[in-house]
Amino acid sequence: MKGWILYKTPQIELSPEAYEIHRLIETASKKGIEIEVVSPDQFDLVVTREDRKSILLNGEVVSLPDFLLPRMGAGTTYFGMAVIRHLERLGVYTFNSAQCIDTVKDKLYSQQILAENNIPVPKTMLGKYPIDDELVDKYLKFPLVLKTLSGSMGKGVFLCDNKSQFNDLMELIHVTNPKLNIILQEFIESSRGKDLRVFVVGGRPIACIERSSNDNNFKANFSRGGQVTQFAMTPEVKWLATETARLFGLEIAGIDLLFDGKHFKICEANSSPGFKGIESCCDIDIADEIYNFIKVRLGKFED
Repeated sequence: MKGWILYKTPQIELSPEAYEIHRLIETASKKGIEIEVVSPDQFDLVVTREDRKSILLNGEVVSLPDFLLPRMGAGTTYFGMAVIRHLERLGVYTFNSAQCIDTVKDKLYSQQILAENNIPVPKTMLGKYPIDDELVDKYLKFPLVLKTLSGSMGKGVFLCDNKSQFNDLMELIHVTNPKLNIILQEFIESSRGKDLRVFVVGGRPIACIERSSNDNNFKANFSRGGQVTQFAMTPEVKWLATETARLFGLEIAGIDLLFDGKHFKICEANSSPGFKGIESCCDIDIADEIYNFIKVRLGKFED
């Protein structure tokens, strides 16, 4: 079985910090899977009826893989998305599909889908300029969270404690990037500095960790230095994670949950979730779980 991992850099340029990519390469070798890391910049696309000759890798027509693992998540560019869509139309199974990646990249649209299906989410507004801070305060209250529509690993997420901070930040955004799309969300106080990450593969929640900030920051991302501990999943956590992944069509997903008193709200879904934090505190091999699922999905039981 042959697969490609679509990443921001090709295999020869991988940095040591690319933990998940190195783990996927290492595990593929152990399982007899031929894997190659490719980047969108290596491809040329030709819209033609010549099918498999319509995509070139490093300027050459090559045999296509059995599957594609996009690993750029919210950072997937337009050209990266075009490569995924092209390969899908040539019959290459992608984990996850371009449509799923595009959906969860848009934090407002994904929140709309969840709310439509009665999944608990923080109250959310689309931010715009000029600011009506009275309207924002009426519906969301302060403090509130300001997010860019597309972002990951805690980037582009800010906490505004009061109207003054909020107005200053909105003015700064308007001056520096007036076309930037943002959303405003209610701040869930009981989840300050902590949240849950549930890793879902093939509709099955396989691991859950609690992430907590170690510097009094309201964000708890492991990639930003947060601490992680294994969390025993309750039926509520399992259902919220699997239902969220199902609604977005994600076969491999990282679902982030906020503590809301004794219950939880969905923060967001990730189409290319990191798993270094999970493997550091849980007795599980995420890369192995991913490949086992891919084999089952593709019917490659003999490999």
